Amino acid sequence: MSQTVKEVLDFVKDNDVKFVKLTFCDSFGNIKNISIIADELPTAFEKGVSFEAYSVGGFVDPEESDLLLYPDASTIQLLPWRPQHGSVVRFFCKIRRTDGRDFDGDGRGLLATAQAKLAGMGLSCLIGSDCEFYLFKTDESGEPTLEPHDKAGYLDVAPFDKGENVRRDICLTMERMGVKPLSSHHERGPGQNEICFKGNDALMAADDLLTFKTVVKAVANMNGLHASFMPKPLKDEIGSGLHITLSLLKDGDNLFEPSHLTSSKEAEGFVAGILARAKDMAVFLNPTINSYERLENNEEIEAYNKIAWSYLNGRQLIRIKRDGLAKMQLRSADPSCNPYIAYALLLFAGAEGIEKGLKLSKEADINSLNEVDSLPEDLMSAIEAAKNSEFIARYIPKGTLDKFFEYKQDEYGQYSLSKDKDSFVTKTYFKKI
Repeated sequence: MSQTVKEVLDFVKDNDVKFVKLTFCDSFGNIKNISIIADELPTAFEKGVSFEAYSVGGFVDPEESDLLLYPDASTIQLLPWRPQHGSVVRFFCKIRRTDGRDFDGDGRGLLATAQAKLAGMGLSCLIGSDCEFYLFKTDESGEPTLEPHDKAGYLDVAPFDKGENVRRDICLTMERMGVKPLSSHHERGPGQNEICFKGNDALMAADDLLTFKTVVKAVANMNGLHASFMPKPLKDEIGSGLHITLSLLKDGDNLFEPSHLTSSKEAEGFVAGILARAKDMAVFLNPTINSYERLENNEEIEAYNKIAWSYLNGRQLIRIKRDGLAKMQLRSADPSCNPYIAYALLLFAGAEGIEKGLKLSKEADINSLNEVDSLPEDLMSAIEAAKNSEFIARYIPKGTLDKFFEYKQDEYGQYSLSKDKDSFVTKTYFKKI
């Protein structure tokens, strides 16, 4: 037993923990968990906790065996909204097969591999998130409605902005769980909010995003509201994005600082690599039918789908920001993605760009955007781009890819056959995401 595990077991005992949530993410970004009694935690560390893997989207076929969850001791967190006596803790988990092998469909493992690849090149990456979401009212039965929490707009204040207290509670809860918020505000849509949080190493950043989504859902529910991370829950309003910020570090230096960017082959190759694989990765950054309803509106500058970059102009895929900690910001992604797979592919693409010595195209301006390529126009086009990509096939195991594509093609097929497509999209994603 490692010292870390021993410390965790002592913490569980000293803090009257009664229940343990073993948390992971399915292939499509949905948060899953199993709860066990705290007394079973030593066994979970040693032997894992089994679950019916074929019932989890995109994992295994019915004839295959169960999988095992092994809690990662370093990720323990008390859930602040649960009772202090008989409290509850949560762990993120590694997923293994019953013979002890790592499960190759585990996105968390894939991201760890991507981190190791960068480390082998003498580089590391900090990832942060600016995440948007909507708050909706619930009915007398507590079921979500499509009525926004308020009618406020961008940066409005209370009392017009009714989400101020909810955002405060979210930020305070995030801090208690070790995720540091940087800012929060009302966004442009009615009932739409944004919270930005501090960057972290890639694996912890993906964990942080799942923690954030869990906190938002829990706090909203405690306030009688429904929080939705659906990319575009209201047809005639602006969609919600996940702006992913990346800082590339070498020997402690941030290569996106102005003094480095124009002279650093690593920085240039990293950004160029991500741009080069933008189409290939799209279905993993924007994995729903609804994602492309958000992207198709070119007036939504946060969702611009042009495969270009700029320092100042926000109407493109990547913006290099020089305020505060210099970083590149990917603007196309949305909160419905699986962050482990999304972040892993970004790191792999950036590393490939460095290895190939790719050069950046000319910085885009508002007059040149019509001359550059765009992301796929719908989910099926994005699936085809990924299916034809040797880059995607190189890093995501074939079995995982086949199940992912099968599930998403079926989803799109049902959508195509539906008579009321708007109702299909709302029913499929509104409560789930």
